[in-house]
Amino acid sequence: MASRGGIMVTGTNGADYEHREKVAAQYQLSALNKSRLKYCVFFHHVLFLAMLAKLSADILDKLDIFILEIEELQIPPPLWWEYFWSLSLLLSFVGLSAIKRNNIKFLRQYMYGITALGMGPLLYCVIYYCGDVYQYLTFDEDEDDYDDIQLWQGYPYGLLWYAFVLLASQVHFFQLYFSYNLLKAWRARGSYRKAE
Repeated sequence: MASRGGIMVTGTNGADYEHREKVAAQYQLSALNKSRLKYCVFFHHVLFLAMLAKLSADILDKLDIFILEIEELQIPPPLWWEYFWSLSLLLSFVGLSAIKRNNIKFLRQYMYGITALGMGPLLYCVIYYCGDVYQYLTFDEDEDDYDDIQLWQGYPYGLLWYAFVLLASQVHFFQLYFSYNLLKAWRARGSYRKAE
């Protein structure tokens, strides 16, 4: 049917419903940060596998299992902070549960746990190996004795841990950042519901 505005009557082409097709900002932020937090949890699991490989010699030794190839690596004995950091993997399941249910309480527990069991042991590692790394970086071949620096496979042990700390602290920082953004988005949704 012909009309003055053209073939179609004005207002019937669906353009008047565009405002209803927009997704609220807090839901967009929630979906985006959930996805990013899942990636961070994945990288946390990858770092845990690296830590587990380092701890495998000690774990197998405590279980009285002998594997020659692992013993030949001469992996230094682990410190307590390595086991504490490994416990932070359990928190990833709390975080994933919080994401699935949009649960603010679980997400807060996840953030506190990552701060305590994730960042805390890493901070201890930085302090513990600070002297070794400083000694290696200021090493003078003419004056200093190379035996004072702990090496593993020809690399300074403290510097290897600093590389791990750099990666793990970035993962934990982004976990906390995306969790905080989720908290803000979920609180905005809750305050919007209360206003209605």
